[in-house]
Amino acid sequence: MIELRNVSKSFTLHNQGGAVIPVMRGATLKVAPGECVALTGASGAGKSTLMRVIYGNYLAASGQVLVGGLDVARAEPREILALRRKTLGYVSQFLRVVPRVPTLEVVAEPLLVIGCDRQAALDKAATLLARLNIPERLWTLSPTTFSGGEQQRVNIARGFAHDYPAMLLDEPTASLDAQNRETVLALIEEAKSRGAAIVGIFHDVDARERICDHEVDVSDFTPGMAA
Repeated sequence: MIELRNVSKSFTLHNQGGAVIPVMRGATLKVAPGECVALTGASGAGKSTLMRVIYGNYLAASGQVLVGGLDVARAEPREILALRRKTLGYVSQFLRVVPRVPTLEVVAEPLLVIGCDRQAALDKAATLLARLNIPERLWTLSPTTFSGGEQQRVNIARGFAHDYPAMLLDEPTASLDAQNRETVLALIEEAKSRGAAIVGIFHDVDARERICDHEVDVSDFTPGMAA
């Protein structure tokens, strides 16, 4: 479902004479439906960069980035947008939403944009918010007013609203208390059980050992960092 074949990535520093900095070379991994692969490696090895390459935020310089059969490295913008709506979910560490939109609508939005029945979408959003211990009195408020921990849980609820066949998870259990951490791990296990292919960054070692089937050390793909 997710496969990288000999992917490379570099950045051009236009404010420094156009210097080209290679950050990744030969990145290769494969994630089957129902599997979770953890990206590991030292800080600066390129874990977040690799996730953004898969999501299409960063354009790979070479190689193939296949998600559900679509090569993200060569896809048109409209194809990437369609992929994100229906196939590839991304739970980042930060919630980015339009101000003044109620929390319930924020979480339901991934379902509404694919044509899901409105009431069914709101009901699913409510169930997720309740599981993640967001008080019902807050559901009509914008999450931009919430604490960092509450925003993180809203972001997780939004990411799991639609049953994406492929998912990217960036530190989904970071800074959560024990109860909410357990809920998030259960959501990931449920996603795996329904066949989602997952790539994640988990600094929580216990969570990684519980959830992930394989680990890929991104340092192996980073020029100057491989052993």
